[in-house]
Amino acid sequence: MHGLFGAGDTLGGVRRRLAPEFEVHSLDLRNHGESPHTRSMSYPEMAADVLAYMDRAGLETAHLLGHSMGGKTAMEMALMAPERVRRLIVADIAPVAYEPHHDAIQDALEALDPAAVKSRREADGVLAEDIGEKGVRQFLLTNLVPADGGFRWRMNVPGILACYEQIMAGPTTEGAYEGPTLFIRGGNSDYIQSRHQDAVQRYFPQAELKVIPEVGHWLHAEKPELFARICQRFLAEDN
Repeated sequence: MHGLFGAGDTLGGVRRRLAPEFEVHSLDLRNHGESPHTRSMSYPEMAADVLAYMDRAGLETAHLLGHSMGGKTAMEMALMAPERVRRLIVADIAPVAYEPHHDAIQDALEALDPAAVKSRREADGVLAEDIGEKGVRQFLLTNLVPADGGFRWRMNVPGILACYEQIMAGPTTEGAYEGPTLFIRGGNSDYIQSRHQDAVQRYFPQAELKVIPEVGHWLHAEKPELFARICQRFLAEDN
């Protein structure tokens, strides 16, 4: 499960590396990719979406792997339906609420009218007025698809921005997931901090932590081989 503004193919590199050993299902969470557009994006709702997908796919249980917003969705589902989750991997996010921190991206997305641009280069130029990092712009532009002589966002930009407070929220389901849990943190990222340890242990008492050095929040993209090996080793412990 991908993070905010991503899609199932965001974790394509990890999927390809895990596919020889596992049946991998890459999901587009609501308002992202090809999934339905909705007015609400609470984590209980997104977790229920994943459970409904598992029911349709005939998956009684599964390992869950989620990055950022997808990690929060995976955690919520593990708390809601622990009997459906064999092992849980959470990439660079903690079970806490976060302060808003995507102002530049929100400004850029609101400034770009995809139907009015004639090329990706032109769209990149609009985004560059608010976002200096080329990698972030390229990531966002993966959501721009051709439509009627111009472009459109495949993600639901107005819906996502309207639901931003829900996306920043922490877990809402009480209780704990007692199953094996692995948190993977980027060494240069501040998304998982020592002050989050109490929350991690309260919700996930069997949790362990691995740190990938010299990477930030996009750890699965910066060091995909190492990230995938850590996941493989953890999942191989399943009996």
